[in-house]
Amino acid sequence: MELIFLGTGSGVPSKNRNVSSMALTLLQEQNSIWLFDCGESTQHQILRTSIKPRKINKIFITHMHGDHIYGLPGLLSSRSFQGGEDLLTIYGPQGIKEYVETCLRVSGTHLTYPISFIEIAEGVVFENEQVIVTSKKLDHGIPSYGFRIEEKDKPGELLVGKLKELGIEPGPIYQQIKENDVVKTQEGQVIHRPNFLGPDKKGRVITVFGDTRSTHQFKTFAEGSDVLVHEATFDDSKADLAQQYFHTTTKQAASLAKEAHVKKLVLTHISSRYQKDDFEDLAKQAQEIFPNTELASDFHKVTVNSR
Repeated sequence: MELIFLGTGSGVPSKNRNVSSMALTLLQEQNSIWLFDCGESTQHQILRTSIKPRKINKIFITHMHGDHIYGLPGLLSSRSFQGGEDLLTIYGPQGIKEYVETCLRVSGTHLTYPISFIEIAEGVVFENEQVIVTSKKLDHGIPSYGFRIEEKDKPGELLVGKLKELGIEPGPIYQQIKENDVVKTQEGQVIHRPNFLGPDKKGRVITVFGDTRSTHQFKTFAEGSDVLVHEATFDDSKADLAQQYFHTTTKQAASLAKEAHVKKLVLTHISSRYQKDDFEDLAKQAQEIFPNTELASDFHKVTVNSR
């Protein structure tokens, strides 16, 4: 898994930061790409990466503010010109379907691929054999959601030594044992898979917060994440302003990361009032509370290694 930050600013684009968008590459999903939010000029940012829009098959929208959705119609249109044929599913709050369909209709845009809309509430929004995605309503001026992406646990390694002790040498039989609960060898031995596997490999967890005020009630939702991506619109001195405008400060995000026992915190959605000279200080404010904090910049990458 790899996160690629395409836009890390809030409200309006600046010289240093485009508005919100982040890509998640999923190799186990046949190299598919999921997009989280799609602010203005997201497709321009994608041109500066190795991302192929036709491989984007899911887009998760945290909320309907313009800095998170204004890039969506253009990206959807360009995906047609760039060879997109596969189904694209958009998950988002109520209104996302109307917004996209209206933009496509009034602009006379015709897509070359099917598109599906899932307007979300709290709970499971997607699940397959590899991952499960759940959503949580946050504390913002309009309905805003966080997404928790959990990779399901994988079977442990085959205990080769234990099999060899029974006289079962490497070969096609090993693959059969991996894939079946019970296998009978040519010699008549019955092998029960659970007895010959090591501990399950724990799946990775990424939690992505949309715009929100700071509140401890979201601790459980972020609990144990390998990576928590959290907005930090304001520095610590602007706590009153963050409360007024339904946003979070650097230290508030760090406090949540500490309480939720996450492994890494990545701060994004930085106000355009902050310039390059401020970025180091913003990161340090959070690191005082949660040392393993990174302040994302546009095109910043975070690799999420297996546990």
